[in-house]
Amino acid sequence: MTDVNTKERYSDQELEEFKALIEDKIEKAQHQLQQYVDAYKNGSSNDTEDTSPTFKSFDEGSSTLSKEANSQLAIRQEKFIRDLKNALIRIENKTYGICRVTGKLINKERLKLVPHATLSIEAKNKQ
Repeated sequence: MTDVNTKERYSDQELEEFKALIEDKIEKAQHQLQQYVDAYKNGSSNDTEDTSPTFKSFDEGSSTLSKEANSQLAIRQEKFIRDLKNALIRIENKTYGICRVTGKLINKERLKLVPHATLSIEAKNKQ
């Protein structure tokens, strides 16, 4: 049973505000992902530095580390974008902002900071 004063979902206007916020975050995240991908690809390009014998093993080691780091960052960014796109689907379904554990609305401030959140602070703390 829900209390009469308890809101069951965010209004269409609130959902539109969250949608704009999320679309902006997706655009920025996709730009960042492209930078990671470019950095990863540049790390594997063959340029004149490859022919220089000076510090070659050091450069190879740092290049490998850099490639691995960029790869990990790209993977995390792809997951973030996927989570944001899933949040857009929840907006379309009008289920956005509802905690998947408690069924209560997730605090608006939390959603502004973590727009892809599916758990309220209450549920997150119980994990």
